[in-house]
Amino acid sequence: MAIFDIQLPASIARALRLPQNNPRRQQLRVLKKLLRKARFTQFGQKYRFDEILMAKDPGKRFQELVPTYNYNKIYEEWWHQTLEGKPGVCWPKKIKYYALSSGTSEAASKYIPITNDLLRGNKMVMIKQLFSLRNYTDIPVKSIGKGWLTLGGSTELEKGPGYYAGDLSGITARKAPFWFQPFYKPGKKIARQRDWNKKLEEIVAKAPEWDIGFIVGVPAWIQMCMEMIIEKYNLKTIHDIWPNLAFFVHGGVSFEPYKKGFEKLLGKPIIYIETYLASEGFIAYQDRPHAKGMRLVTSEHIFLEFVPFDHINFDADGNMIDSPNALMIHEVEEGKDYALLISTTAGAWRYLIGDTIRFTDKERCEIVITGRTKHFLSLVGEHLSVDNMNKAVQMVGEELNISIPEYTVVGEPYDSFFCHHWYVACDDAVDPKLLCTKIDEKLKQLNDDYAVERKSALKEVFLDVLPEDRFMGFMHAKGKVGGQHKFPRVLKGKMLEDWKKFLKGELV
Repeated sequence: MAIFDIQLPASIARALRLPQNNPRRQQLRVLKKLLRKARFTQFGQKYRFDEILMAKDPGKRFQELVPTYNYNKIYEEWWHQTLEGKPGVCWPKKIKYYALSSGTSEAASKYIPITNDLLRGNKMVMIKQLFSLRNYTDIPVKSIGKGWLTLGGSTELEKGPGYYAGDLSGITARKAPFWFQPFYKPGKKIARQRDWNKKLEEIVAKAPEWDIGFIVGVPAWIQMCMEMIIEKYNLKTIHDIWPNLAFFVHGGVSFEPYKKGFEKLLGKPIIYIETYLASEGFIAYQDRPHAKGMRLVTSEHIFLEFVPFDHINFDADGNMIDSPNALMIHEVEEGKDYALLISTTAGAWRYLIGDTIRFTDKERCEIVITGRTKHFLSLVGEHLSVDNMNKAVQMVGEELNISIPEYTVVGEPYDSFFCHHWYVACDDAVDPKLLCTKIDEKLKQLNDDYAVERKSALKEVFLDVLPEDRFMGFMHAKGKVGGQHKFPRVLKGKMLEDWKKFLKGELV
């Protein structure tokens, strides 16, 4: 059964045929839809949504009247009331579902409101992405109608006082359309499994029964799953058991550091498609082959703003100032890094999601994720981004013909100056000193500020090579095991303290 044979509801079919529109006009339409829906909420009344809707330029008036928020601020001022069962706080009606998200650095779980309106918008984007696969002419159509292996968190939800909380995949599974079920693997029973190791064991046991056409998930955990299947059944590649596997839909982290090791598990090339699906909403997806970036979702359920990621709008620790210079989509420039603010159909308003992005094609609204607002290193003005690190690791991996699936970097005092300390996962034979020198050289080529500071206050670079399972072991010790968790590329604060304890054997 080919997926394109499915008859979709008329409303969805009409939406899929909508012509491309002016992104600014689309975004203003989305903003007005959000404001009208939330005008009678506590939030809408306080920040005069009616007045914004009547303004000549509602986008600018919205920015003038509504403050920006990070998670802690919006939770303390507003969202905590919804957990107490109050309806109409930031979005109409009572919030019945929350996505639990800890990000890559926070210790406590975040409760992100999930509404039917948000899930409906996410579903529309998913369907649009599915239909965009017709642009990928070099993959067999038959693979699209095969099984879809989605490796996410547990679909079992925790019941709270009047609400359910859990992984976004669990909430989405409850709302999945009936036609999705025949394709969905590993199936409801395995997907509910909370123990990640048991879930992987059950997937490995079932693998010969499935005909998988594409896989969806975070690269590290998908790679681990495939390695277990290959070892269990004494295979040469994953294509020996899943010959129709044609593409991998990934997100959450840059795929480049994983690509070399990942492709060792394949018997033939597959297509890689990047998505940007956060707990707060489906933000972007790659809709054409060989695109440098993902297309932002501008016409559905999220209003986007872009704060230049610089010393004017952010302090040295990556904290945004109270009144940043926020731009709308028609005001951005290609090649510059921006922190993303979103307003959504779940009651997030001018919410700092924590990611930084860069426009690769403004006309197409295509972006790449360059890092996190707090995951960068600038001890002495080196302004080293995760994007710089990923590219350096990729280049060195290709040059030395080694796989580096994980790494993290720490900024530390050194004598009376500073140094960077790299911890790199590599199971191939490699000289740590050579690897350190090569990465340092690549970073100097990629980042002029880094090159300058390496001659002055950034006195030294150190590098330790560790087995990959050490990184996985740390995530297990932190309780961050599973499809939604990614190893932080820069370690600071409590996570750094715990990492050092773990390496000394004091944290298990």
